[in-house]
Amino acid sequence: WDRACLSAMKVNLANPATGCQKMLEIEDDKKLGIFMEKRLAAEVEADALGDEFKGYVLKIMGGQDKQGFPMKQGVLTKDRVRLMLAKGDQCCRGYGMRKGERYRKSVRGCIVGHHTSVLHCIITKKGPEDIPGLTDTSIPRRLGPKRASKLRKLFNLTKDDDVRKFVIRREIPGKEEGAPRRDSKAPKIQRLVTPLTLQRKRHRLSIKKKRQLTAKLEAQEYAKLLAVRAKEAKEKKAEKMSQRRSQRESARSDK
Repeated sequence: WDRACLSAMKVNLANPATGCQKMLEIEDDKKLGIFMEKRLAAEVEADALGDEFKGYVLKIMGGQDKQGFPMKQGVLTKDRVRLMLAKGDQCCRGYGMRKGERYRKSVRGCIVGHHTSVLHCIITKKGPEDIPGLTDTSIPRRLGPKRASKLRKLFNLTKDDDVRKFVIRREIPGKEEGAPRRDSKAPKIQRLVTPLTLQRKRHRLSIKKKRQLTAKLEAQEYAKLLAVRAKEAKEKKAEKMSQRRSQRESARSDK
């Protein structure tokens, strides 16, 4: 990598354990050198960033270049390339795209170079010292789990316990400062088995069984009809054959 080409790079650090984030603007070439020529998902020792980062290990999760084009995993280059992407692919949101439609989009390769302006990293290993604003405080999750099985796992519940009593509610603050709290919100529990869902399941199964029974009866009736038609065709054929024989015999007798 060319040190002369380097400029200031922003490094966005996230700590999944505490939920905190911190943005560093680095201009020193020696500090930026630890990220150069590294790929996405590579782990980097962050000792060069400063004394407070001693012992920390960072994992590169993504980044953008100076024009805002994102890095794409699997594109083994530092340059910008144009790829045919479909809806749901990485770096392609697909707003307004039809099913099966693809179009060409510009993306940056997965190797960090001097064109990269922003890097997104997470802390995979914590060092002995705390970093202010990143590891010393923790931000609680705004929302709790929504699915019934995940609620059971979080609170160590059994199937007999009522999951609805353990939903994490979120209190809504007042519109004006100092105003009392208005109300609380709770998510609608997904995949919750209630008597109504069981009733609907039984109803669906009964409809399915009725369809199978009617299809079976109709198949039997159709088989009977085919047998009758085949018998009639056989009798008709036999009748024609007998008529032909009788005609032949009468022609012979006339001669």
